[in-house]
Amino acid sequence: MIDKSELIQKCHRTLDFAGQQLRHLIETYPDYFPMYTVNGKWKHSGEAWTNWCEGFLGGQMWLLYKHTGDDYWREKAEHYSRLVEHRKTDRTVHDLGFVFWSTWKRWYDLTGDPSLNDVVIEAGRTMSLRFKEKGQYLRSFVADDSLFIDIMMNVGIIFYAAQQTGDKNLWRIANQHCLTTRRYLVRGDGSTAHEGIFDLETGEFLRQSTHQGWRDDSSWARGLTWALYGFGTAYSFTQDVRFLQTAEACANFYIERTPDHGVPPNDWDEPNPQYPYESSAAAIAASGLQNLARLTGDAARARLYRDYALQILDTLTGPEFTAYETPGWEGILKHGMYHQRKGLGVDESVMWGDYFYLEAICKVLGYE
Repeated sequence: MIDKSELIQKCHRTLDFAGQQLRHLIETYPDYFPMYTVNGKWKHSGEAWTNWCEGFLGGQMWLLYKHTGDDYWREKAEHYSRLVEHRKTDRTVHDLGFVFWSTWKRWYDLTGDPSLNDVVIEAGRTMSLRFKEKGQYLRSFVADDSLFIDIMMNVGIIFYAAQQTGDKNLWRIANQHCLTTRRYLVRGDGSTAHEGIFDLETGEFLRQSTHQGWRDDSSWARGLTWALYGFGTAYSFTQDVRFLQTAEACANFYIERTPDHGVPPNDWDEPNPQYPYESSAAAIAASGLQNLARLTGDAARARLYRDYALQILDTLTGPEFTAYETPGWEGILKHGMYHQRKGLGVDESVMWGDYFYLEAICKVLGYE
């Protein structure tokens, strides 16, 4: 049983530590958008693979502003949000939800300024242009025939743009994408595939694949947590019970397959993994499970999801995972994983891990 009062103290301590780490980052490397550390350092020349993390830095600043009320964080959050505004018309990635939900949407929610909302809506419209009518999915950044589970974390910005404008076609695109992902990437046991490949001529689904998991038929941990969180978001917009059931199936798989401490390996099916932890997946799960606890209509499941999220955070807020006692480490959350196959950000801090870690903590503290 988690001592809730002790965990709350650890959460406050973590946010204070995060403020120190982020202040060091932005004052040492101004206007730099890191993705993952190398030996604990953000500034390096390592490969990025794709361009999707720029919103998470400003997003952390908005969360710290909520925590502290300090105008320093408000000023920095606005600045780093403005630096990504041009991405609202970026058609090269499937990640505009990540970029704008964590920055401009938070800014709009704080102020109600319609000009800020216009930026979020335009990003949603831009993302909708990735939709493939044959196949009924939003294509990944990799290729026209590729559907990623990650897109479930970004489709919410299209639902939002549809909701704000009354655009029925935007709503159709977002809804159909979720149904296609549910059908082809979520398995009967609640596990998920990373990628689906389609025939561009007919729209026929061909096979499941992976870029970051152990095998095509295994379950890459971060991908599953994208689904857990993302289908919950889809349900919050649509009230379609199929999306809630899918989110809960993913949550149940996570809980059943993960050690009691709450942190999975990079892929549950990889035998004897070299690295036992993928902390960014755990941080996403901790935040997504708290959302599910609010969304589910079942009190017992709500308690299960909330308690498990607290267990994850109790583990992550210790010195094994949070870098309080690791001199020179520039990230917040250790033992994250970006791309094990490519050797990128392996057993390091990753920007989305830090962001969703702080978001999950803010939910515990009632800021979210």
